Amino acid sequence: MKKVLVIRFSSIGDIVLTSPVIRCLAAQLPDTEIHVLTRKVNAGLFTSNPSVKKTISYDKKLSEVFDLLRNENYDHIVDLHKNIRSFRVRFALRKPAGSFPKLNIQKYLLVRFKMKIMPDIHIVDRYFEAVKPLGVVNDAKGLDYFYSSSNRLNAGNLISGFQSGFYAVVIGGKHSTKIFPVGKVIEVCRLLDKPVVLLGGNEDVARGKMIADSLKTNVFDACGKLNLDESAEVLKHASAVLTNDTGLMHIAAAMHKPIVSVWGNTVPELGMYPYLPGEPQKSVIIENKEISCRPCSKIGFDACPKGHFDCMMTLSCKEIADKLMAIGNY
Repeated sequence: MKKVLVIRFSSIGDIVLTSPVIRCLAAQLPDTEIHVLTRKVNAGLFTSNPSVKKTISYDKKLSEVFDLLRNENYDHIVDLHKNIRSFRVRFALRKPAGSFPKLNIQKYLLVRFKMKIMPDIHIVDRYFEAVKPLGVVNDAKGLDYFYSSSNRLNAGNLISGFQSGFYAVVIGGKHSTKIFPVGKVIEVCRLLDKPVVLLGGNEDVARGKMIADSLKTNVFDACGKLNLDESAEVLKHASAVLTNDTGLMHIAAAMHKPIVSVWGNTVPELGMYPYLPGEPQKSVIIENKEISCRPCSKIGFDACPKGHFDCMMTLSCKEIADKLMAIGNY
């Protein structure tokens, strides 16, 4: 087998979760070139990976790269996205392919009827079903994150004042119902024994400012100030990480950091919790399992469909702070 194409279009967290498969493919099939197909906006996450020989990306339409893909003449396709777009690629190339159990029916039954029939298996381990026909197995070394630029060094200057340690607090998320409310974040941070660095994107700037203005001291608001590599560098140096169910949670897991993850409308049973094989002591999950309407989605909403947001509002800030300090000083 000379060339294998791995398909994963998005998003940041999901791409980081594919890293064990790519690493094991390269290590266990050393004479095989690993190529990746992804969206252009996410290409940097693969081009920096030393196990990936070539990254092929498209901007708006898959048809932009069909000719290029056909010319590569792949021996096998590993479909780690498994949707209509990846099926189009497989159909166009007409090559042997492997995929993974997406469990859409089980997810639907969990979200719609609260039927808990999801198997207790992480998405990473399900991904490995796609390479099982190739004889590739999980090495249980966890996730990888590879820096794509030297800009990450700039983050060191931002946290230089926190020599005695700090907590990274990830306040962002793609959907509002996965985001720990501002007031609750402030309350948790006031209970902590170390300073905090707030992490988030441009869309989190206003909330980051509210939190920083309220805390006033022992806080650095990095929201909207750092690129992805710089945020990863902050995570790398943190004593522990408090995070929503979002991409930086998986990057923190790739750094093997102690993580306290806060869960709202989504649930760990969907298989996307921090992946830390052999290091269960590094992950604490905070959720209210008594909320009857939870999970209300496998992804998230712009607002709580019920209007109360009890899945987040009922969480104990003292418990979260205690767990973060305990795991950060483990």
